[in-house]
Amino acid sequence: MYTYKTQGTCAKAIHLNIESGTITHCSFDRGCSGNGQGLSRLLIGMKVDDAIEKLKGIQCQNGTSCPDQLAKALEIWRAEHA
Repeated sequence: MYTYKTQGTCAKAIHLNIESGTITHCSFDRGCSGNGQGLSRLLIGMKVDDAIEKLKGIQCQNGTSCPDQLAKALEIWRAEHA
């Protein structure tokens, strides 16, 4: 399990499992429960690169969002596992 501590969002952390470049688990600590659950369900089975492309740059508050923070988490994971 990879955990990313978010910055500038209501959610405080994102937990991810990734196998062979595919997201197998995603969950958020705090934040909007419905949005976090919906986003998590949509991402299961998605390739990391595809998720980054779709989520990076989405803004909500403070120049970021939970989807944007998730994209940042995935970019860090990708760099560490390249």
